[in-house]
Amino acid sequence: NQGTVLSVAVDRAMHIAAAPARDGGRVCRIYDLNCRQERQFSMDNLAVKTKGDWANYVKGLVVEFNARGIEVPAFDAVLYGTVPLSAGMSSSAALEMAMVKIIFALTGNDLGWLEGAKIGQGCENHYVGANTGLMDQLSSMKGCRGQLIYSDFRSFEASNVPMPEGSVFVVANSMVKHNLTGEYNERRQSCETAARELNVKALRDVNWEQLLASKSKVSPLPYRRALHVVGEMTRVAKGTEALSQGKLDKFGALMSESHASSIENFENSCPEIDELVKIGAAQPGFLGGRISGGGFGGIAVFLVKESEAAVFMSGLQHDYEAKHGVKLPVLLCNAADGAQVWNV
Repeated sequence: NQGTVLSVAVDRAMHIAAAPARDGGRVCRIYDLNCRQERQFSMDNLAVKTKGDWANYVKGLVVEFNARGIEVPAFDAVLYGTVPLSAGMSSSAALEMAMVKIIFALTGNDLGWLEGAKIGQGCENHYVGANTGLMDQLSSMKGCRGQLIYSDFRSFEASNVPMPEGSVFVVANSMVKHNLTGEYNERRQSCETAARELNVKALRDVNWEQLLASKSKVSPLPYRRALHVVGEMTRVAKGTEALSQGKLDKFGALMSESHASSIENFENSCPEIDELVKIGAAQPGFLGGRISGGGFGGIAVFLVKESEAAVFMSGLQHDYEAKHGVKLPVLLCNAADGAQVWNV
């Protein structure tokens, strides 16, 4: 929808140590310390890919560099990640952006943060086969300690917005995973229909008041989808202003308002996440909460008073386990720096 977004890079990461291939050949060797697996592939046979294999994310990046006229030398690498996998926390983008930084260093061609992010998106779109946007990669590149990232997806400009002291993010993994391909496609088509019926290029071109005044022009389902999208852009503007004024409570309220719209208008939440947000709202230190990630499952993210974060997490886990009989995975997260490279 060519809109605006507030996102955050958190203090979990993909760490990569790499160097040119020790034998000077054309074979890459990559070892993942988390799953204790090694992958090897030839730079002369990148078209061969195994469905669902994590090495596709590395090979796809090499293909994207080659398409830009940059020949990537074979390399040896070791990976160690602390970003939870398949939890809606952008573990694939963390791998991509860390590896992009590595390849910048290996080739001596630093194409900049935006092109680096687009290389990661291209890898997912063209090689992995996931029709993702650019937000995850951009956030991994533009993260800054103690700050959020304001992104404009029409101009592709990004800047940092300081978070007032005294708050942290708590991420709770619902462990629910849904196939969202069809759901995603419907949302996208509905947004495009709404824009067409409103006679604008994209929903970015409509403000909240204009949308409300144009209800009779838009089909019912596309109108509800547009209510969420235009509402989110409105909340991004209000949220940025609230943070500049140090109003954490107002920013948290906008997060919760966002989740309510996900339930009512965009319908991209699920009962488990809705319950998590409801349980979180009853805990000490709660400022706001919403679904995050791809939707239809995944994670809930909460803004919490730092002084009460431990009590909040304990209460959230206790109440969830009491109802469902399962231990709820939770993470305490802070806004952190994005992808960086160190030469040794």
